[in-house]
Amino acid sequence: MLDGVRLAIQTPKMKLLDPATRFLFFTGKGGVGKTALACATAIQLADAGPRVLLVSTDPASNLDEMLGVSLSDRPTSVPGVPNLQALNIDPEEAAESYRKRVVGAYIPTWSEQQLSELREQLSGSCTTEIAAFDEFAGLLAGEGVSHDFDHIVFDTAPTGHTLRLLSLPKAWTEFLQTNTGGVSCLGPHSGLKMRYERFAGALAALVDPGRTTTLLVTRPDQAAIREAARSSGELEALGLTSQRLIVNGMFKATARTDADAVAVALERRGREALARMPATLRDLPMVEVPLRAFNMVGLLALRALLAPEAPSPSVELAPAATPELPRLASLVDDLAVTERGLIMVMGKGGVGKTTIAAAIASELASRGLAVHLSTTDPAAHVANALADPPANLEITRIDPAVESKAYTDRIMATQGKDLDDERRALLAEDLRSPCNEEVAVFGAFSHLVAEARTKFVVVDTAPSGHTLLLLDTTGAYHRQILGDTARPHVGRIVTPLMRLRDPEYTKIIIVALAETTPVSEAAQLQADLRRAEIEPYAWIINGSLAAAGSSDPLLEQRIASELRQIGLVRERHARRLAVVPWLTEEPVGSRLLLALVHGGEARGPRPTFGAEGR
Repeated sequence: MLDGVRLAIQTPKMKLLDPATRFLFFTGKGGVGKTALACATAIQLADAGPRVLLVSTDPASNLDEMLGVSLSDRPTSVPGVPNLQALNIDPEEAAESYRKRVVGAYIPTWSEQQLSELREQLSGSCTTEIAAFDEFAGLLAGEGVSHDFDHIVFDTAPTGHTLRLLSLPKAWTEFLQTNTGGVSCLGPHSGLKMRYERFAGALAALVDPGRTTTLLVTRPDQAAIREAARSSGELEALGLTSQRLIVNGMFKATARTDADAVAVALERRGREALARMPATLRDLPMVEVPLRAFNMVGLLALRALLAPEAPSPSVELAPAATPELPRLASLVDDLAVTERGLIMVMGKGGVGKTTIAAAIASELASRGLAVHLSTTDPAAHVANALADPPANLEITRIDPAVESKAYTDRIMATQGKDLDDERRALLAEDLRSPCNEEVAVFGAFSHLVAEARTKFVVVDTAPSGHTLLLLDTTGAYHRQILGDTARPHVGRIVTPLMRLRDPEYTKIIIVALAETTPVSEAAQLQADLRRAEIEPYAWIINGSLAAAGSSDPLLEQRIASELRQIGLVRERHARRLAVVPWLTEEPVGSRLLLALVHGGEARGPRPTFGAEGR
């Protein structure tokens, strides 16, 4: 017992919940192990006899890699687990199906010009979001293939994206109850009305504790626990009251001596984080899952995650000497030369994008350069990483709720000022549509992009899937502007997408952990960016035990695995690479963020740029 924190009894085969409800949602901050735990639970349930469907709602899903099977948007059997099937909700395929359904309903009565305008309305990222949600809602409402399964396990996107998804049943149900007509970016509202019963059924399933359980997954670190506590409150406000807490990756050092400061600190930080857990989480049923030496890929590893007595994958020992690993400081040296520009930090949730963005911004500011640090992640708080910024470092956050209200107020003040009461009321109804939030966030992001003409703007982006949706919006705006030949001076306009594609203006930095799944997901993100004609500038491997060093047997096994992944990144993916060590102190505040840049060494003030500083 540690300061009143209830520690779970570790049985030979852990069950995260018993009995299990029909719908199980695994959610939490990126990188906490949601997918691995969702897969392991689905396998454990299926091995006991029930028919189980495992569903990913993450636009950057990696279920395929973990399960070793190619998935689509239809249930696919998982070899080696007879009662388990899995699927990915593919946003693009769902959007195309949604467009065909909406447009098809109006083909008999509308002109070709009207249909063309409708197709244009349905081309944005709002349609992608509502279409993916529509597939998700159908499973919850008991439609289609859901009848074939006893349990449906949802592996969700990182928290901000998931809270958005889980809020949509209520948001769209209320919107359709009050909005009786009109046309939005999702097409005619009558098309949405056809889905009202589905949305209402999804909402009823979500808020029924007899049918739905939410499993909040966290790592034993303060940032992840803060995120879990915030998520718990927001989910409860949405009506999802049946919650469980899973603390994943608990570590116990083999020898608690000062000779291995990394192992001792890793255990200490985990226990301290649990001791400081907010009361809202402490009151939830809780299970601890220990840190494993192997990567969570394949059925052997996934079964061993919740059954320590089961066979586990073989692991190698670290080499006697760790090869020299490039530091972040040299990468920042190259970035600082231009004295301005956009630096976008991207990657899977949980890889430490916020910390890396704050560290880069702090180092640039320490050199006397003007820097604006911001985030587009609905669940991120960059200010938590940097509580003592220098005067030349501005810190902001794009808050979707704040931006949405500002956007609504602006439209009402401009487009609504000359309307009569009835039309003004209709405009206000349209602006309450949940999809307007995406438009508002894009507008704020565009301002950040433009600001980088005169200073450094460092952007901590949302996890990969959410960021790609934002880039889709950016691309849709770009196509709309260039396609509008009636606009004067259209040839002189520089769109945000043009700036993102300009390697002199924008530097995209991909952050990953030295593990199999994060590296493969980062490689997929790089491929997605290249399809959008955006070339990443560099990769950063964050939180590296190989760069920190340890003689603990379990950590040595993880170091060996890390070095293989770092070698893979060097050989196949990264034009530039930096490796950031795991620090014995949580990297919060200017001193530790600067130490992160310099490989764990605390440094004094850097020379400034100026007439005498060059």
